[in-house]
Amino acid sequence: MLIGTFQHNIDPKGRVIIPAKFREELGDLFYATKGLDTANVTIYSKEDWEELGRKIASFPASKTAVLQRVLFAPAAALEPDKQGRVLLPQNLRDYAGLDKDVVVNGVGTKVEIWDKARWDEYESQLPANEAFEILSELGI
Repeated sequence: MLIGTFQHNIDPKGRVIIPAKFREELGDLFYATKGLDTANVTIYSKEDWEELGRKIASFPASKTAVLQRVLFAPAAALEPDKQGRVLLPQNLRDYAGLDKDVVVNGVGTKVEIWDKARWDEYESQLPANEAFEILSELGI
């Protein structure tokens, strides 16, 4: 399971370090795309990405065309270099407002990369009671 929060910088070439503990679970090749519910870059392991693609393909295109365009068109395959850095494509950096200071979060089965200021604002507004209500609704 991908968990934890790490602060990193994006270098002038657009590269960011993916923490070693995340790389261990993500593997040597993983996929980045736009976060669907918030402006971040979301990273999936190869296996989870392929499974997501299969699930979406199992539904009629009339139901998933927009999702496919939003999720797959801006996506990129990423391979970390020897220092654990990946090059985030400009389109994804622009979408998420990533400039220099970023937060890399493990959120279960995926990793999110946020602009640090945007993350700090989002995190300060996270109502814990809402999370507990959702857990209760799910029977957890």
